Amino acid sequence: MNSNQRKRWFGLVLVFFICMIGSSAPFQHFAAIPNELRLFSGQLKRLQYGVPVHAEVTVDPHMLQINGSSSHSLSVNLNEPLSLQSNHSGQTSMKVKLFGKIPFKTVKVNVVPDLRVIPGGQTIGVKVKSAGILVVGHHQVSGKDGMKQSPGEAAGLRLGDLIVKINGSAINEVHKVADLCTKAGKEKKPLAVTYKRDGRLAETNLNPVFDAEDKAWRLGLYIRDSAAGVGTLTFYAPDQGVYGALGHVITDMDTQTPIEVGEGQILQSSVTSINKSQNGEPGEKRAHFVKESKILGNVERNTPFGIFGKMNEAPTHSYSDKSVPVAFAEDVKEGPAQILTVVNGQKVERFNIDIVHVSKQSGPATKGMVIKITDKRLLSKTGGIVQGMSGSPIIQDGKLVGAVTHVFVNDPSSGYGCFIEWMLQDAGVLLKSANGVIDQAA
Repeated sequence: MNSNQRKRWFGLVLVFFICMIGSSAPFQHFAAIPNELRLFSGQLKRLQYGVPVHAEVTVDPHMLQINGSSSHSLSVNLNEPLSLQSNHSGQTSMKVKLFGKIPFKTVKVNVVPDLRVIPGGQTIGVKVKSAGILVVGHHQVSGKDGMKQSPGEAAGLRLGDLIVKINGSAINEVHKVADLCTKAGKEKKPLAVTYKRDGRLAETNLNPVFDAEDKAWRLGLYIRDSAAGVGTLTFYAPDQGVYGALGHVITDMDTQTPIEVGEGQILQSSVTSINKSQNGEPGEKRAHFVKESKILGNVERNTPFGIFGKMNEAPTHSYSDKSVPVAFAEDVKEGPAQILTVVNGQKVERFNIDIVHVSKQSGPATKGMVIKITDKRLLSKTGGIVQGMSGSPIIQDGKLVGAVTHVFVNDPSSGYGCFIEWMLQDAGVLLKSANGVIDQAA
């Protein structure tokens, strides 16, 4: 065997051993040690790496204690569970040296002030008014010459466009458009329309046409300025006086465009009946608004993770008035959990589910987990997840971890959930800075 062949065989053997080491459980456990840890003040977190190696861990004992020790430096066995107890909020680091000598990893530790919220589950009525006039369709207008056309379409307006100004004045009420249209038609002047598309403002001129059949000036547009429906309250943060609900964005039913909220209200609602979900056909809660004059709160934001705003008072008909801690996204795990929701009247009940899959998300993203309804009573009543159940809080190990968002059409016993962390950020309860550090809003 010549030297080139020996080098080739040596390289193959080396690659083989590297692959074996890389696929080994200890190496994978080593790689699983994070670069950053996040805890709430006072939280006890257990880490399990399963690596048969002794190490020296150095921390600031005033902020963090390892295995209950108040020592600055501690020798630990990484094959046994490691418990971290946070004492004070702030930032620190945890330095790990293998065998007490070999620097292995420095883990950034961010401790956030303790945060507790009141879980929801109540069915709520939602009324929102858009921040303009939404174009939801075109229609043909019969002119004096018999020609049919849509003036709005001819002006370049598309489905999903949000008209925010007409002739320089802000507008968000449909009934005012008819008067402006008639006036412009009679004066033979075009309407100067400012609209928003994909977050950008644009302008166009729209010439009304006199409809020979209706005997009225028309724009050739179907427009809408509001929406209403029912959903589920996810949480109420009493210290900040804010709430979060739904777990997903409100979209226009015709264009599927997210509604840009100008103003809105949430109201009490009572479930009257349930249309059960079946394979291929999601069911829904049937509910009516209760005491429409009593407004529970406003709607300030409509985001991919739900609606958010101020709540005037603590919600009634709660499963429990006690606040519960919340969990970061990385703390959610596969296994048993519960949801809080209403299936009759206004009574919030607890039902068993399984979290069957958890996605690793370092930043806000929908579909954080896959859940499956296991509670026989809920399955008998609803067939699984139904419309109107979105926003139902998900509780695991006594912590609020997320909210129900969507149902699987072909398997209504299963669906998606989002992490509560992203909802708390959109509510302004948790703030995320540019360097990725999480903190609690003042």
